[in-house]
Amino acid sequence: MAQKQYNKWIILSAVVIGSIMGPIDGSVVNLAMPEFTKIFHTNITTVSWVSMIYLLVVSSLMMTFGRLGDILGYKKLYEYGLLTFSISSLILSFSVNIHMLIIMRAIQAVGAAMLMSMSSAIITSVFPPNERGKALGINAMSISIGLAIGPTLGGFLLKYLGWPSIFYINVPIGVIGYIWAHTVVPENKGVPEKFDPYGSTYFFMFLASLLLFISEGGTWGWYSVPSIFSFAAFLVFLILFIRTENKVEFPMFDFSLFKIRSFTFGITSTLLNFMAQYTMTFLTPFLLKHLGYSTEKAGIIMTSFPAMMFIVAPLSGILADMYGAQILSTFGALISALALFLMATLTEKSPMFDIMWRLAIFGIGNAIFQTPNNSAVMGSAPKNRLGIASASLATMRNVGMVIGIAVAGAIFTNRLKAYQAFNLPYNISFMRAIKEAYIVAGIFSVICAFTSLVRDNIKIQRKD
Repeated sequence: MAQKQYNKWIILSAVVIGSIMGPIDGSVVNLAMPEFTKIFHTNITTVSWVSMIYLLVVSSLMMTFGRLGDILGYKKLYEYGLLTFSISSLILSFSVNIHMLIIMRAIQAVGAAMLMSMSSAIITSVFPPNERGKALGINAMSISIGLAIGPTLGGFLLKYLGWPSIFYINVPIGVIGYIWAHTVVPENKGVPEKFDPYGSTYFFMFLASLLLFISEGGTWGWYSVPSIFSFAAFLVFLILFIRTENKVEFPMFDFSLFKIRSFTFGITSTLLNFMAQYTMTFLTPFLLKHLGYSTEKAGIIMTSFPAMMFIVAPLSGILADMYGAQILSTFGALISALALFLMATLTEKSPMFDIMWRLAIFGIGNAIFQTPNNSAVMGSAPKNRLGIASASLATMRNVGMVIGIAVAGAIFTNRLKAYQAFNLPYNISFMRAIKEAYIVAGIFSVICAFTSLVRDNIKIQRKD
């Protein structure tokens, strides 16, 4: 029995390796964007697709891999994800032009989607319900570590080893992760059900079209031909997806999960939380630049957010195991809302410490919210649907990121133009516009608190 207890944490260590790769890679690649414009002699619009294609593919494929994980087994998909991510990273380091870089980032995203969709499923299948929150909290802590060390590691690699190093650094991590996962993660047989290729294809198309519309509509113009086409494609494929899922014997997504209050309100809360979070994380670097902080100082300031998540997430998981998710996640969302409203009170004379403690409060709120919320969603799902539940959480996170960035950009840009139309000085217009965006993000968090409060309080039981 003691050995079995020890093995659980060894298995978690294998999941942590996969969980930390994505955040490190994403933050490093974002830092390298200006470098790519120079190296490949292209413009910012084209280079933005290095990140955009990754986000679109990851978000649109996670539900498919969640379903495949339930059928084929979580270990297989997780291992395939590590291999795909590692091999594509190696090829990325040899990119000869921007088009090769974008195409290989799409393939790398396929591996990332496998990893993200399987991590929570493996943890939930291995840990008993009374330790699930603690384990998910440690996994969340690893993501925070990735986000915290990514910018520093990326700056070092870019300065001393060149841009290819930001990709081939993933290879040894991925190989070690694969060997470790293959050795310690237990096999699970999956369920004897058929895969639904049509539903999977329609889901990919409708979500990719929607995210493309949300993320690029402001650039194209909301009433432009590309925007109208992408929104029309979203509606068509959504209708086809719903019709298909209601007809086939083994649908890709089990709509009966929406009958579970903790699942439905849990993934809704995740969506709202990441909308608020990425409104903040997208806009704050612009604020720091406006206030005159160097890139190095801005990185230190921004680290206060994931640093607090690193400290608080495991503690939040332990409390979730003891008291359930309802009150904790509601309280965490309200703390996040408070931090965002406090961000809206910053002025051009605010010292560095004033920004950091506000971001630290935001990190505390997010840590208190996320781990109990994730634990409740995973704990509410039947054992044969853990892959879909895990993928649903991951999908909502990514969709929330896209919506948050799009909303932040739209509010800030439109309000800045509106204030400047009244001949206000740029610095006053800038601060007013960014404050209004923070307030909207705070409202997202308040709504998140409400959706967290109205769901069931899951403690240590799970529906099998």
